[in-house]
Amino acid sequence: MYELYHYPGYASMLPHFLLEEIGAPFQLRLVDRAHNEQKSAAYKKLNPRGLIPVLVDGDTVLYETAAICLYLADKHPEAELAPPCGGPERGPFYKWLMFLANTVHPETMIYFHPERYTHEAAGVDAIKDAVEERLTEMFQFIDDQLAQHGPYLTGAQVSLADHYLLMMAHWGRNMKAPPRDMIHLRRNVDLMLARPAVQRALATEGLSAPMI
Repeated sequence: MYELYHYPGYASMLPHFLLEEIGAPFQLRLVDRAHNEQKSAAYKKLNPRGLIPVLVDGDTVLYETAAICLYLADKHPEAELAPPCGGPERGPFYKWLMFLANTVHPETMIYFHPERYTHEAAGVDAIKDAVEERLTEMFQFIDDQLAQHGPYLTGAQVSLADHYLLMMAHWGRNMKAPPRDMIHLRRNVDLMLARPAVQRALATEGLSAPMI
């Protein structure tokens, strides 16, 4: 049985979506951030960096959200969370997964924690404003691409990249120009929100509306 160390609304939301899609047995292990449990010695035995999530599959212990997701997708090809290896859609899938994981996701961390990126308290607001502008440009780029090739990021077939985009849209819901206001991106995330697996994960996490 899989074990997912998680905290509601955090990056563990993405592998939680995927585990629900797969339908394999799994157990959620709450990491109590209110008491900094992610920095405890016990948790750092699983992830030395003290970050959420961690996936445990027998003797295999994984951290880094994108790595966990690729692991689950490749282990459960029947769930069709990623295009087949060697197929024509696998390359575009990698492109979108890496764009979300390496470009969009890190910017959201600056958006939520601008104080970590300056030693000057007076600079915090400027950092947040600048990163919000960059995020808006990124979401607009995604919207433009979906207009040409949607409704999903790789075309007609859903993949875990779309689950990733849903999580990013959820995190960006309080921006001045939130992703939900972009027509084609909104269509994508609405399709994802309608998926029973996604609904089950959101209900379990107890997140309050609005989701996006």
